[in-house]
Amino acid sequence: MMNMSDFQSFRLENIFPMSFLFVIIFIILIFSGCAENPPVMVDGQGQLEIVVLWDTSYVDSIKTYIPVENARAIVASRYSAKICYTDMDGRICLTNLPTSKYGITIRKQHPVDPDIILVGAKQDIDIISGKIVVDTIYVKPISSAGISINEIYCSGPVNNFFFFFDQFIELYNSSDEIKYLDGMMVMRFSSNTAGKGPGADEEDDGDIDGVTYAFKFPGKPGEKNYPIYPKQFVVLASDAVDHRFVCATSYDLSSANWEFYNQYSPEDIDNPNVPNLINMRPDKTADFLIALTSDVVILSDGRDSIWQDGIDILTVVDGVEYQSNPHPQYKKTLDSRIDRSYVLSPPRYSGKSMQRREPGLDTNDSLSDFEIKDKATPGYQ
Repeated sequence: MMNMSDFQSFRLENIFPMSFLFVIIFIILIFSGCAENPPVMVDGQGQLEIVVLWDTSYVDSIKTYIPVENARAIVASRYSAKICYTDMDGRICLTNLPTSKYGITIRKQHPVDPDIILVGAKQDIDIISGKIVVDTIYVKPISSAGISINEIYCSGPVNNFFFFFDQFIELYNSSDEIKYLDGMMVMRFSSNTAGKGPGADEEDDGDIDGVTYAFKFPGKPGEKNYPIYPKQFVVLASDAVDHRFVCATSYDLSSANWEFYNQYSPEDIDNPNVPNLINMRPDKTADFLIALTSDVVILSDGRDSIWQDGIDILTVVDGVEYQSNPHPQYKKTLDSRIDRSYVLSPPRYSGKSMQRREPGLDTNDSLSDFEIKDKATPGYQ
């Protein structure tokens, strides 16, 4: 006859076999491991504190600095760009930043002269999650007056048949006086890849090398036949036609101000209603086109038109380098005296363009000066 202890043993062994008990123990161990505390350090906890100062005068050979209040700060990283403003003590405190390299540009209009902008910048600030970085930026007065490259549209419209012939470059006169385009040159720098790279001062002789295309406005530097009026946008179209007839997502450039025309090409389009920039290189028989995602565009005053030995850096009015990848292996090549950084370009065949955040304001720091626009805006902003 089975006693009580034998009955309990029989019931447990039949209901819970030993193999099943091992499974239960294993599951319990797994869940107990999952209950461990999560890591304390997570990304997105970096902090940056900046003080913005302006050297206003010299007193007894000692610099006098004052804080720059309500200055506009553009903070850019590989993740995003944001705009904020300094407080009354010239301070900015940015929290919850992800780990990355940051660049920050400061701008404020001069309190007396509207054609002067107070500008300061600092690049390659290393922000690490959980760390606080404290730094100072000193602003300097620079002139915002003159002609600059305001927008570059090179990516091509949204399409799947590789159409990109609707490219254009937009100029802007940010001054309060009439400027003149006579004899000025628009160039693409993409050769000279074996040395320092396109747009670099290859032999340290004061010029930039690697001219691929060189087109010029009619006339000679100093003449006054082709004005660009104050606050005027001027569109330079690769082909001044309505490209929507070919690609519905493209742009109408039939009313562009100027057209790149290669007189050495029997196939280049010439809109008779739009004046031409003329090709200066007989060996180039193709349209003026720039690369979709990476290139260097230069505007010069035209005094140095001998492109074979490089373009004198003192004649460069403006220059912009753009690249598609922020990785360090994609090195910047344009001379830093023209542009200290480069624009991160939009994807090819996206219909997007690169445009200055503020019309005509050029601090020679394209990463901060430019932003990506979902739609190109030829002739306006």
